Amino acid sequence: MPKLQDRDKDAVERMDDPNCDLAKLHRTYAQFQLVNRVVAGWQLTYRNSLRPVLRHDRLNTLLDIGAGGADVTRAIAGWARRDGFHLHITAADPDERAYAWTSHRDPAGEITYRQALSSDLVEQGETFDLVISNHLLHHLDDAALQGLLHDSEKLARIRAVHSDIRRSRLAYALFSVGTWPFFPGSFIREDGLTSIRRSYTENELGAVARPCWRVHAQHPWRNILSFDAADATAAGP
Repeated sequence: MPKLQDRDKDAVERMDDPNCDLAKLHRTYAQFQLVNRVVAGWQLTYRNSLRPVLRHDRLNTLLDIGAGGADVTRAIAGWARRDGFHLHITAADPDERAYAWTSHRDPAGEITYRQALSSDLVEQGETFDLVISNHLLHHLDDAALQGLLHDSEKLARIRAVHSDIRRSRLAYALFSVGTWPFFPGSFIREDGLTSIRRSYTENELGAVARPCWRVHAQHPWRNILSFDAADATAAGP
C-alpha cells in the first residue's frame, strides 16, 4: 500500500486517456451507478446541502459539472421528484465519449446533456440555482481547480457543492479489498485507487480553496467543498 502522506499529483487515471479502451470505458460508466451508490454519499449530501434550498413553488435548476456517466445526476433527479420538487438538471462534461454515452439515457427529459466546460457556460451567461460535481476536484491541476471554483461562483445563484474523496489509508485499503473480486473489464478498481492517491485531505483542500468556500468532512471518507452566494454577497468584494 502507498504511504499516502502526500497527494500523488502525477498519477494518471486510465479513463482520462483519450486512447483508452472504449469498451472498458463504457463498462466503467455503467458500473459507476453501483460504486457511487456505495461510496459517494450523495443521498446524504442531497439531504443536507441541496434539498434545503429547493422550493416547491417554482422550477429549480441544477448544473452537474464533469458529470461523466451522469449516474449521480439521475439519482438527484429521482430524489427531487420523490420529494415533490420540479428540478431541471444540466449534466455537462467536455469529454465527447461521456456525452455520447449519457445523452440518450434520459427518456423522461428531466436532464439536459451538454458537451461543455464550466468556462463555456460562464461565457454563454448561463446560471443555475445549484452547481455540483462528483469526484472531479482530484482530477484537476491547481490552475484548473481555481478555474472551476471561479466558474462555480459565477454559475451558482444559490449554492455550489463539490463532493470528492478524502484521502486516507483506510479508504484505500477498503476500496482495494472491496473491489478486488468485482468489476472485471472496467477501470473501476485501478482508477479508484489512483483517485484516492490523487485526492485531498480536508486540510489540504481548505488550503487551496478560494475565499468564501468552506470545506467539511462528510463521514466516512468524503470532502464537501461548498459556496453560498448569499454569504459571498454579504462578505463584499
